[in-house]
Amino acid sequence: MKFSENWLRTWANPALSSAELGHQLTMAGLEVEEATPAAPAFNNVVVAEVLEVVKHPNADRLNVCQVNVGEAAPITIVCGASNVAVGVKVPCARIGAVLPGDFKIKQAKVRNVESFGMLCSAKELGLAEESQGLWLLPADAPVGTTIRDYLDLDDTLYTLKLTPNRSDCLGIAGLAREVAAITGCAVEAVSIAPVSATIADTLPVSVQSADCGLYCGRVVRGVNAAAATPDWMVRRLERCGIRSISAVVDITNYVLLELGQPMHAFDLAQLSGGISVRPAAAGEKLELLNGQTVELNPDYLLIADDARALALAGIMGGAGSGVEITTTDVFLEAAWFEPDAIAGKARSFGLNTDSSFRFERGVDFAATRAAMERATQLLLEICGGQPGPVTEVRGALPQRAPIRLRTSRVLRVLGIALSAEAIAAILHRLQFAFERNGDDFHVTAPSYRFDLSIEADLIEELARIHGYDAIPALLPQGRMAMLPEGEARRPLRRLRQLLVSRDYQETVSYAFLEAEVERELCGNAAPVELQNPIASQFSVMRSSLLGGLVGALRVNLSRRQPRVRLFEVGACFSAADGSYRQTERLAALCYGSAQPEQWGAPARNVDFYDAKGDLEALFAPRHLSFVAATHPASHPGRSAQVLLDGQPIGWIGEVHPQWQQRYDLPHAAVWFEVEVSALLAGAAPCAADVSRFQPVRRDLAVVVDETTQVDTLLEAMAACRAEHVSELALFDVYRGKGLEEGKKSLAFRVLLQDTQKTLTESEIDQNMTKLIAALHECGAQLR
Repeated sequence: MKFSENWLRTWANPALSSAELGHQLTMAGLEVEEATPAAPAFNNVVVAEVLEVVKHPNADRLNVCQVNVGEAAPITIVCGASNVAVGVKVPCARIGAVLPGDFKIKQAKVRNVESFGMLCSAKELGLAEESQGLWLLPADAPVGTTIRDYLDLDDTLYTLKLTPNRSDCLGIAGLAREVAAITGCAVEAVSIAPVSATIADTLPVSVQSADCGLYCGRVVRGVNAAAATPDWMVRRLERCGIRSISAVVDITNYVLLELGQPMHAFDLAQLSGGISVRPAAAGEKLELLNGQTVELNPDYLLIADDARALALAGIMGGAGSGVEITTTDVFLEAAWFEPDAIAGKARSFGLNTDSSFRFERGVDFAATRAAMERATQLLLEICGGQPGPVTEVRGALPQRAPIRLRTSRVLRVLGIALSAEAIAAILHRLQFAFERNGDDFHVTAPSYRFDLSIEADLIEELARIHGYDAIPALLPQGRMAMLPEGEARRPLRRLRQLLVSRDYQETVSYAFLEAEVERELCGNAAPVELQNPIASQFSVMRSSLLGGLVGALRVNLSRRQPRVRLFEVGACFSAADGSYRQTERLAALCYGSAQPEQWGAPARNVDFYDAKGDLEALFAPRHLSFVAATHPASHPGRSAQVLLDGQPIGWIGEVHPQWQQRYDLPHAAVWFEVEVSALLAGAAPCAADVSRFQPVRRDLAVVVDETTQVDTLLEAMAACRAEHVSELALFDVYRGKGLEEGKKSLAFRVLLQDTQKTLTESEIDQNMTKLIAALHECGAQLR
């Protein structure tokens, strides 16, 4: 929205400078995007009349002019313009004037003739990019008046960056209301009195759509469409970004800018029968004023007569129905359309008109009739004519339900104590009708405020008018207290720190990957597919973190990193029975040597048990179980399912040789992946006495089948309820000479300790007997 400050001040003139007014508008939510002067700076330029023109005695292309500048005697000015003539009125820069570009006017002698000023073109005053000769002013221009005063050049052009909800400020009248509410100044609106009909001519109007809630039309005969538009109107239009076309069109555009109501004028001689507002027929075509032909459907509204479509309602008039210079009779229309019926329609044809810009945001339906009277008033003043009565067709117009506004809610939202009296004063300034019940208000939004519907909208209005800069910037206050952190639940950051301390580095990868990787590493033939993937290799959501870790490993190997240890925490996705499930998992991958290159230990590649130790460290002191099982990504004989309290929570294994070759891995990598929920749920620590007595160690060596798992024996010994046993651990495995084929020897360390006394031999033997019996039940034989 671009407008002239001087035009605005004829409606509302606060005691503020141009910069202060722009700041106040911005602080009230009407952002001033740009403020530029209407004309460049220059001074001492007046309206002058050329009294005499004679040829210069010493130059063929120069003239010596006697010029009246409003003083007792004329002055002599040498001029070379081709259009200088006796009787013309032109701008004259007096001696001492400074023109744009810091061009100073001095007394000069031109070919031996004294010159006491300069007659100017519009270009020399910075008011036009190009000009042909002197700027010829109207014949009634007052001689001696400064050009700045005569043309009202001391003006500022504001450009507002309005938000879509403030359609009420798309006219000078709405801006004046806003300025008055912000600054408290008075509004001096133009007088709009109903124009009495002098003829009885009317045009039948029918409205066939509920999207047109109000239509006003009026016949005016005997109009002089060739009349010149007044200079003051041309200036205001041009300073608002609209060029002058003809008097009738300029009047409708002027009312658009002044009251925010789009209007249109039809050539009455081009109309056939009455006017109807109707939906377009499917495939119906209309040629617009800009020469564009559009094909319509019933979603679009048309203004039509009995023979053809005349205009695209709320957007643009049609070709052949507009006012021409030869027009003598016109039909003026002003209407109100439902914003939803106009929104987006112009953009579908690549258009953006002043009418559609306003209608799709909401026009004041209470001012439609006033706009008709204002346009008629200006038309009669400028073009003459005889007006007929206004034809008005009303339909369903928006209803304004009262909105409850609570003083207590204002305090809670804004954080400042506005009294009920202060709130009432602001509502009065905004011209909002309201009823007060104690500290509560029931406010009815005016017809021009389509954006007010809930209590929060009214509170925002209070904040705007009270002033955002008047609301103190207070720091948030709250009671500081330590938040409890249960010992039975471990924070994820602690697990990350534990892995970092064990030489891992965290990585973050995309949650989506290639379908082939998901199928190969996870055996997932039906992953969650993306409808709009960012790339072909990111077409599905991951069901495991392994794919991202393998990708990160390959990147590191391509950069000659021989030892890589990575982990990631992230979401995984699966689909089953038409529903989707998301789980949080932690995965890690080891590759290369088990330890950094050093002299203290021989070099060896990381193996299954290295990763198993890291995984057990994550869950310590809880005990994990491992069951041999096959995973699509792992070596068949080097893969296990991870169990916690008998429930499966993840996998551990060595990457399958097939995928090792497929992904160009020189050595096998070891990986594990577990549920984060199982990791976070820890066991609450229990206090126990520290024994002052030395522990007793006994070793048990048993022979078992090769297929017997160590966990089975350890769990059996732990379950036999042997007293005073503080530790059970495997410390040796033997296969070979002295043992049968298919057998192995396992040696367990047993520590026994009491916190109250030294154990006796009989107590030790009783406990060992229970342990041996438990081993026998599992098929183990003492060596």
